[in-house]
Amino acid sequence: MNETLKLGFLASHSGSSMRAIVQAIADGVLRAEARIVISNNGDSAALAFARDHGIAARHISGRTAGSAEAADRAIADALTGAGVTLLILSGYLRPVGPETLTRFSGRILNIHPALLPAYGGQGMYGGRVHAAVIASGETETGCSIHLVDGEYDHGQVISQRRVQVEPADTPETLAARVMAVEPGLFVETLREIATRGSVLPAP
Repeated sequence: MNETLKLGFLASHSGSSMRAIVQAIADGVLRAEARIVISNNGDSAALAFARDHGIAARHISGRTAGSAEAADRAIADALTGAGVTLLILSGYLRPVGPETLTRFSGRILNIHPALLPAYGGQGMYGGRVHAAVIASGETETGCSIHLVDGEYDHGQVISQRRVQVEPADTPETLAARVMAVEPGLFVETLREIATRGSVLPAP
């Protein structure tokens, strides 16, 4: 089986993984369609990138929709209207609302800059994760792609990639090395999902 994935993206800023995925589609490496990019930030580079590449781009936030609840419904409606079958979070700095979680249950993927379940949970993002990894004396870290549910970094882990922690690392240098492998992991994971026709790996 080699399913054509119909992808939607939520991004707050540059959307680096989204860009890598769109490039992989253009290169014929990934059998997928980028259907829509939604951002809570009207000035985000992710929206500009989407427009430049002929992908539907929407700015939806609590401010534009009138409330967080209305924004959640608008996001879910926009994704459904675009025919999205798999939702990718690419640096989306807002919690996914209950309507979107319900409609796309088991079909929302996020990447976290650590080897979950370690160093996950509320408040664990960005430099905080890497600082905690270094402070704990870990020799290895990495990134994890996981299903999104109603709890921070809680859903089932789908794939991981490991990165060594060097003795001289700072949170900034470690973050740079982890971020460098994130887009490739996302593309590889989506290729595997398209091949097996299921988000979840075989038991």
